[in-house]
Parts: sequence; structure tokens; C-alpha cells
Amino acid sequence: MRIAAGIRGTKRVQRLGLIAAIGVGALTFTGCSAINPQSTLMEVAPSDGVNLTMGSLDLRNVLIISEGKDTPGRVLGTFYNNADADITLTIGGSQGAQTEITVVPGTPMVLNGTTDKGILSNVAAPAGAMQVISLRQSGAATETGELNVPVLDGTLAEYKGLVPTAVPTP
Repeated sequence: MRIAAGIRGTKRVQRLGLIAAIGVGALTFTGCSAINPQSTLMEVAPSDGVNLTMGSLDLRNVLIISEGKDTPGRVLGTFYNNADADITLTIGGSQGAQTEITVVPGTPMVLNGTTDKGILSNVAAPAGAMQVISLRQSGAATETGELNVPVLDGTLAEYKGLVPTAVPTP
């Protein structure tokens, strides 16, 4: 280094080389975000349920609470009507089980277990699995769809009181 120190402009060349190396390093590390999608822009369900937008109807945090396979299940979730007229949503489960709710515009319909709305007489999937439910909306527009929702049981404290019981048959 003593020989290089005596040559005019050596420090300047070293500085320019260091600046170039830092610039190349910065471009290398920031280039990854240029070709990958930003994770902050991805829409995810923040809780245990799943989301779906079906026409003018937004379904948020939808899930089923059930004791297990081939038992009744309670549909939980929040439904938003973005249309100008009421929307009737028919939710179908396994073996012809279905329930129907009406979602008025501007007011979210929250199925949280305080009423018997959203009870399916039969859920085919056991707790911990996914159940496909069919959706049919009628009102201003008619649309159909399917949604794969998680089935949970009363193991978690927040769901313990929401597990529906089978209605005895006469």
C-alpha cells in the first residue's frame, strides 16, 4: 500500500470504486422488490374464516362451527350488500342442507351466533377440515358460486358456545 499511497489520485480511485460497489450492492438488494409482488398489497383473511366477493355481495370471515362430521353447523361471518336493493343469500351445505339470509344495503349482516340464522342441518366435513358451500344470491342480480370454508369445533373458547346441537326428531 505504501507504493500506491505515493501515486497521485490513488485515494480518489479507491473512493470511486467503493461508491460504485455500494451502488451495485444497493441495486442488487432493491431489485428483488421490483419483480416480486408487494406483500402489503395482498388481501388476506385476518381471522379463522375466508373471504369472497360475489357480485354486489362481500362475504368476510366466513366459517362453520360444528361438533363434527354429519352434525349441524353454524355459519359465521359478515356479509355486506353494496347494491341498492335487498339481497337474499342461500347457503347450501351437504345432503341438501341450506339456510337463507337477507342482507339489506348499507347495513352489514353479522352472523355471530346470537340468532339461529345460518344453521345448516348437516356438515359433511369433520372439524379441522374444509367444507365446500354453495352460494346463490337473488334480488337485484342473481349469481351463484362456491366457497371452501374451514370447519371448526368448540375447542377454542370463543367458539365453545356457538356449536349448534342436533334437533331431536320425533
